[in-house]
Amino acid sequence: MTNQKQPEILLESGINELEIMEFTISGELFGINVAKVREIMKIEPVQVMQKSNQYVEGVFKPRDKVLTVIDLSSYLGLGMSDKPERDIFIITGFNNSEYAFHVHTVVGIDRIYGTQLKKPDPVIFGGKEGVATGIVEMEDKLITILDFEAIIAEICPESSIQYEMKDSEMRATARSNSHILIAEDSRLLSKMIIDALHKSGYENTVKFDNGQEAWDYLSEVRDDPQEYIDDHVNCIITDIEMPLMDGHRLTKLVKSDNQLKHIPLVIFSSLISEEMRIKGEELGADVQITKPEIYKLVQVIDELTGKSK
Repeated sequence: MTNQKQPEILLESGINELEIMEFTISGELFGINVAKVREIMKIEPVQVMQKSNQYVEGVFKPRDKVLTVIDLSSYLGLGMSDKPERDIFIITGFNNSEYAFHVHTVVGIDRIYGTQLKKPDPVIFGGKEGVATGIVEMEDKLITILDFEAIIAEICPESSIQYEMKDSEMRATARSNSHILIAEDSRLLSKMIIDALHKSGYENTVKFDNGQEAWDYLSEVRDDPQEYIDDHVNCIITDIEMPLMDGHRLTKLVKSDNQLKHIPLVIFSSLISEEMRIKGEELGADVQITKPEIYKLVQVIDELTGKSK
């Protein structure tokens, strides 16, 4: 296999579709959002790093950048490859970083609807919590979409979500009156977001695992004649990649609704490339923040809700 660059993303904005790349490890079928894939290449020799995480094979330099190689087979507790000389590195880009994930084969690319991406069981593959963000059922096969952000957070915590805040950014009583809605499927990241917001004084938070649940809640409050939407939601924070309904679709629905479009909406995602940023702007997102800079959320929410000093 020759090195392959990331396929061009041609999906229309806000239609709740995504492209996933299928790959295998010990015969098990997995998937990754194509938007996270930078390149596919044959396995290459790596330099072992002493005292590194047990799931880190080492590093290699394909061109002008040194990349960390993570052995997904070892991480997931699966078996060795039957033909290790034919294994593949998937070069990924998210959270402003690049990593090489060692897999056994790459199968191909499928376009799916968000409704095909189902919520997984909380614990799979050797008891690791939150290792998958969704399960896709296609014809006679099941594809597990892995939570690559959570994997990196466990293996390389220093490269994961950053949420340290200065004393001046911490608790403010004026923030306690604001209600923040969060749509995030990763259990690890949603906990970090909520912890950071609560520490800063934004204690009124409601969290949903995907855009569909968030939209159902917004619709219910909007349609209740006894309720006023601003008493329940003053700002929305959404990931992009989620099961059932993605963040772009949620953004489009909110910003196309006359009763909801005034609510500030922040896209907080590891997938914000230049192309994704343009899509978010077209859909009406007020602000887009690239993970892992969670500490910026407080400042942004302050500005959007009028709490900035």
